[in-house]
Amino acid sequence: MSLDTSENAIDPMLSAAGLHDSLQDVVVLDCRFSLADTTEGQRLYNQGHIPGAHYCDLEQHLSAPKQAHGGRHPLPEPLAFQRQLAQWGIRPDSRVVVYDNNRLAFASRAWWLLRQAGIEQVQLLNGGFNAWCNAGYPQATDMPALSSSAPGSNTLTTDSLTYDQVRQLAGEQACPLIDSREAPRYRGEVEPIDPVAGHIPGATNLPWTDICDEEGFIKPEAFHNQRWAPFRGEEPVVYCGSGVTACVNLLSAHLANQPARLYAGSWSDWCSYSDAPIATAITNGN
Repeated sequence: MSLDTSENAIDPMLSAAGLHDSLQDVVVLDCRFSLADTTEGQRLYNQGHIPGAHYCDLEQHLSAPKQAHGGRHPLPEPLAFQRQLAQWGIRPDSRVVVYDNNRLAFASRAWWLLRQAGIEQVQLLNGGFNAWCNAGYPQATDMPALSSSAPGSNTLTTDSLTYDQVRQLAGEQACPLIDSREAPRYRGEVEPIDPVAGHIPGATNLPWTDICDEEGFIKPEAFHNQRWAPFRGEEPVVYCGSGVTACVNLLSAHLANQPARLYAGSWSDWCSYSDAPIATAITNGN
C-alpha cells in the first residue's frame, strides 16, 4: 500500500499548541527510544510524558524479534500489531499523534506503520517532546489504561521490499535507491552497528538528519520539494540501517508528494547475506 500523497491527506505535522488544544480528541504515542540504551525511552516516559500518552517501544511494539535475516528491526507481525493498536484504543477512524525526542527518528517509524495499517489520521509532533516542554505544557507520570476491546480491522499490509526484490532492482537499475544513513556510514568509513560497512551499489545518499533543524522542527516545504525533484516520475526505494530512520525520509517524500517505498530490512539485512554486493564509492544526491 503506497502512502497517500493526495491533496486531501491530513497534514502530517502538528504543533505543540495544536496538540494541546486537541489533546482530548486524539490518541498519543510516546515513541522515545535510544539504540544505545534500549531502556532509556521507558525511563523517560516514566519520568514525564504528554498527558494520556501510551508508551510505544521501537523493539516491543514497532518491530518483530530479530532473525538471521530481515534486519535488526523487522516489521512487526501483523496480528500482534493489530492487537497492540486495539490495546491503545486505535481504530480505523482514530486520530493519532506520535512524538519522540530525536528529530522524528522513531516517531516516523510509528507514523509509517500506522498508515500502512490503514490509519489515515496520523500526525507527528513538530519539535518533539522538547517543543511540548518548552511551551510550558503539563506533563504526566501516570500510565493510561489499556483498552480491552477486541482487535479491529486495522490490518497491517505493507509494501516494503525484501532483499531479493531490492537486489533485482539494484542489478537492473530499475529505480533509485536512497540510503538514509549519515554520510560516513554510507561511504563505508565507519560502521558502528552492523558487521559490514558500505552501501548498496548505485544508492544515493540522502541523510535522514537533514529533514529537521537542530531543534527537531521539520524543514519548510520547499526543502522537501527540492530534495525529491531529481526523482520525479519514479518511485525510489528508501533504506537506512534497520528500516527505522529511513521512515524520516519517507515522511520527507510524503511532504513533497513523492511516492517512495521502504526496504524494511535495510543495510542490516543486506549485509547479512554473504554474497550481497557492497559499494563504498560516493554517490551524493544533494
